Amino acid sequence: MKQDPFSPLIHVSIVIPILNEQDSLRELHRKLTNVLENLNHTYEIVFVDDGSSDGSTQLCRELAEIDTHVVLVELRRNFGKATALQAGFQVAEGEVIITMDGDLQDDPEEIPRFLEALEDGFDLVSGWKRSRQDPLSKTLPSRLFNFVTSRLTKIALRDFNCGFKGYRREVVERLDLYGELHRYIPVLAHAKGFRVGEIPVCHHPRSHGKSKYRFERFLRGAFDLLTILFLSSFQRRPLHLFGLIGLVFVLAGFGIDSYLAALWFVGKGPIGNRPLLILGTLLITLGIQVLIFGLLAEMITASSYRRSEVMKLIRRVDRHAGKLPDPTSEKSALAMGSRRTA
Repeated sequence: MKQDPFSPLIHVSIVIPILNEQDSLRELHRKLTNVLENLNHTYEIVFVDDGSSDGSTQLCRELAEIDTHVVLVELRRNFGKATALQAGFQVAEGEVIITMDGDLQDDPEEIPRFLEALEDGFDLVSGWKRSRQDPLSKTLPSRLFNFVTSRLTKIALRDFNCGFKGYRREVVERLDLYGELHRYIPVLAHAKGFRVGEIPVCHHPRSHGKSKYRFERFLRGAFDLLTILFLSSFQRRPLHLFGLIGLVFVLAGFGIDSYLAALWFVGKGPIGNRPLLILGTLLITLGIQVLIFGLLAEMITASSYRRSEVMKLIRRVDRHAGKLPDPTSEKSALAMGSRRTA
């Protein structure tokens, strides 16, 4: 019998990173409870306090005392949303994890639609704020960010940065979030072979508190995009990137020096005092150094590679008869290997 993916002790975990959202938390808890009680699934609400200073921590403690479904995770100080999400993922026990913001702009009534999309076969479902209720100072940079990210990563999502997302547990177990990488969770998940989808969600105007968005976060996000592009494309084959760059430098330098050598050969004067000779030699030297750097990166990758990691990339194994083994188990991996060598 196929195991029901929604049959653990806790079915749904709602992970909410908060920073100074005291005025929103009671109403958010009430709305979440009304929705979750009607799902016929066991659930928990995980508030991750990212160094609040307005009384949000104490309010979450009070909610935890009156509601056994509430879990409070307190970080030692403000570490940022990526770290708060990672802490929430580590603590959450549900087979399905829903993340949302704590400012009441995300509507808890959308949670059943995320669960339906996950049941339809997606591993990660990202929300799309089709009618975003924010000022232009936030929406315009966000549109540019989403357009550039979609084009460079070739993932057809319209709202990468939406905090309202649904995950299967195996997705969050494979994520390592730090810095501003929470903006690129769909890219990270897609690079690991998970199926990523998107659904439009309702978005409400902010009624309490103030936005945590600052323009410098947009600039930091651009640098993180470079990190994501490298990790998703060249993490296991760094020489393909550094080798190409080094080869371009070497060929450019070789072309310049060949041109100067031809001039010298036909008697066009001395070339030892020409700056172009220095440029050509420098390009060749730099290209060789980049190639060596790429080879060193390949050595590091090879030394850290584990064949067991490949088993985590298998979604399922179908056989014509007999019980389907768990491809992630050690015994199953050994059995599959022995059949190949038999």
